[in-house]
Amino acid sequence: MIELENNTSLSVDVNFLNKIASSLTDKHIELIITTDEDIKIINKEHRGIDKETDVLSFPYEDMPMAPLGSIVISATHVKQKAEEFGHTQDDELALLFIHGLLHLLGFDHEVDNGEMRAEEKNIIEKFNLPNSLIIRTQG
Repeated sequence: MIELENNTSLSVDVNFLNKIASSLTDKHIELIITTDEDIKIINKEHRGIDKETDVLSFPYEDMPMAPLGSIVISATHVKQKAEEFGHTQDDELALLFIHGLLHLLGFDHEVDNGEMRAEEKNIIEKFNLPNSLIIRTQG
């Protein structure tokens, strides 16, 4: 289900991420783990924002047999935030993956009325994860 391209030394528990993904979709997802330098280039190229970020989502056109989209995550952010918030890198990666996956599924916390936050909270509780990206920034 998840097609992983890991361009870093970050350990990735694909089985756990597949459990999360399969609870929300049956479509394939491309997951790219990269560096701050590379995600900054991608962010500038696709969003016009010249700075690094933690996670980017690129939904694909909805067609039969097409993957849902791509999620790009910065390994640097995973490591920094895991240390900052006192949880594992696997947990932080899962939180960013959930955030990116919800964007692929059409959620947008920047314009909705809390729907993405509520859905993220439900998934986090289901998989016994620490506070999410949205909860940390809005909390």
